[in-house]
Amino acid sequence: MAVLGLDVSTTATKALLVDAGGAVLGAASTPHAAPTSPHPLGSEQAPADWWRATCASVRDALGAAGLDGADVEAVGLTGQMHGLVMLDERGDVLRPALLWNDGRAEAECAEVRDAVGGLEALVGLTGNDAFAGFTLPKLVWVRRHEPEVYARTAQILLPKDYVRYRLTGDYATDRAGAGGTLMLGLEARDWSEAILEALDVPRGWLPPTHEGPEVAGVVSRAGAAATGLRAGTPVVGGGGDQAAGAVGTGAVTPDVWALAVGTSGVVFAPSSAPRVAPEGRAHAFPHAVPGRWHLMGVMLSAAGALRWYRDALAPGVPFGDLVAEAEGVEAGAEGLTFLPYLTGERTPHADVEARGAFVGLAARHGRPHLTRAVLEGVAFGLADNLSLLEAVGLDRPAALRTSGGGTRSPLWRRVLADVLGARLEAPASTEGAAFGAALLAGVGAGLWPSVEAACAEAVRVAGVTEPEAVEAYRGPAARFRALYPALRDARASTAG
Repeated sequence: MAVLGLDVSTTATKALLVDAGGAVLGAASTPHAAPTSPHPLGSEQAPADWWRATCASVRDALGAAGLDGADVEAVGLTGQMHGLVMLDERGDVLRPALLWNDGRAEAECAEVRDAVGGLEALVGLTGNDAFAGFTLPKLVWVRRHEPEVYARTAQILLPKDYVRYRLTGDYATDRAGAGGTLMLGLEARDWSEAILEALDVPRGWLPPTHEGPEVAGVVSRAGAAATGLRAGTPVVGGGGDQAAGAVGTGAVTPDVWALAVGTSGVVFAPSSAPRVAPEGRAHAFPHAVPGRWHLMGVMLSAAGALRWYRDALAPGVPFGDLVAEAEGVEAGAEGLTFLPYLTGERTPHADVEARGAFVGLAARHGRPHLTRAVLEGVAFGLADNLSLLEAVGLDRPAALRTSGGGTRSPLWRRVLADVLGARLEAPASTEGAAFGAALLAGVGAGLWPSVEAACAEAVRVAGVTEPEAVEAYRGPAARFRALYPALRDARASTAG
């Protein structure tokens, strides 16, 4: 007996099989083609590639576990948030999907605010300001710039929900992921009629919403033939990658927060009621846990910044070797500071034009200093987001549960613990969002009575990193915070 978690990320689709005790039985990951950028600030992928990768990963995971599709009790879905998949009346894809890190719709954000009566009204309805990466501004962009595509549209989906559609034949989404579209009413946990009416978005274009562990469909015959699963297997709502990742680390109650250092970086705070940051400066969405919400700060380039740095300045060097060189560099990188705004920034700055920089370079600096500065710059950006959540009035817990490839580095964990001034707890499972999706599937299949019970049974802490050099980062952190406004003003003064 097993449950299956599917994670449709930007880079790959992962399939993970988990038993009733939370043990991983088999896993497989199939890469996607890299996103393309046919438009300035654009980021697009072909939805068919996600389905190809899903079919391969499910079959490979079943083979690795020595299981048959009939052994799978339920399927949970997670994946990249905010993307826009547009289908015609036959269910065919109309154009490549616009992804979460697509920044072309900045002008449309102003249109969204104006349509509902301004920023305060928008935040009151959704809990969020408009960001170019959210689904609704991208939809408005397509309406303005590709009217022929818009005119043929009959359904819009998030990336993982396109995979759900191919798997089940049904349109559905989860409420945590739907929160990131900017079309969901935060308190009601369903589509906002006020938003849809103000932006003239047909209600029929949007799929039904479901709680994370709620059964939202079953595997179709066609889905079974493509993946090796059993036709009729329940498929639950699941969650956006951050909400499902929080389930996978046990961050399902207000006393446990999560810290993710993947391509992007996230500080995730569950709450028992909707909490909203002033001017929507942090993201407020429903949790994948029924009756819970979360507030989160999101920086666009975290481990992605380290990948860019490696590929640009140390191509071919293994990440472990590159980071090991920075071990001997003291905290603060001898005055060198890195700003990780390589693709703009979400929170706390909401600036699609923000740009990265190395500041303070001197002849004495070498590659180890540059690497250390990248690690520290990401940590400072996450600290900004942690402070943002605390300013809303949330009480930071004693520890943060970690996930993402960046937190597997011992040096980066130490830097994060010191900069954040927090104890970091590493769960035994490193499978992240896919593990959380599997737990949600298990609740839907009746293996556990609740998401909280699933986490209590299946999530275990395997390692702890305590902060040791908090004071050493006071000065470097202040320097980091001063640089964004200074460079923003310099950019504005030279624009045009």
